[in-house]
Amino acid sequence: MARTDRTPRRSTLPPTRPSTRHRRAEVLRAVIVAADRRRDALLPTDVPGVSETFADDLDLVAALQLRWYTRLASRIEAAQASSPEDLAAATRRAWVGVADEMPGVRAVLDLARTRGDDPRLARAMGRARAKERLLLAASAGWCGPHDLARGAVLGARLEEEAREQWAGPGAAPRSPSGDERGAVALLGRLRALLPA
Repeated sequence: MARTDRTPRRSTLPPTRPSTRHRRAEVLRAVIVAADRRRDALLPTDVPGVSETFADDLDLVAALQLRWYTRLASRIEAAQASSPEDLAAATRRAWVGVADEMPGVRAVLDLARTRGDDPRLARAMGRARAKERLLLAASAGWCGPHDLARGAVLGARLEEEAREQWAGPGAAPRSPSGDERGAVALLGRLRALLPA
């Protein structure tokens, strides 16, 4: 039944203060900088503000995974816009590009995927890996966006091919090409115009 009055609905979720969101984003940026500087695959829980901002290791790893995934999705979109003739190659280049930009984060996530001491982390990382592989396979045009089983297999293959092209977390970061920078900048400007 439709509401007839003009009274806005109240959310059942507790409000998040803007200062809390900004603080969390600041601390997450510092964690990413620390992970990328160290490149030792260890979760940088010693960064100031981590213990006050993130509930536990799972909360921090989940935030890093989300940052990785959103950067990857954005980079895939930009790479495919600049070379739509080969979606799989563009998707591989995008993965390698993000891994070059965030080598420490990639190393932290890879180690978190192998940890067996926390079942909650293992489940979360398993779901995240499946979604990432589906993103890769669907972006390459190898499966549909809802075909999780096929996407997991095909995305694993594409991820493996991208990893073979990647120099690894110990390599010096690669600067994006002019085309990639331009496409990413354009996408950023377009997203800024969209309502939140």
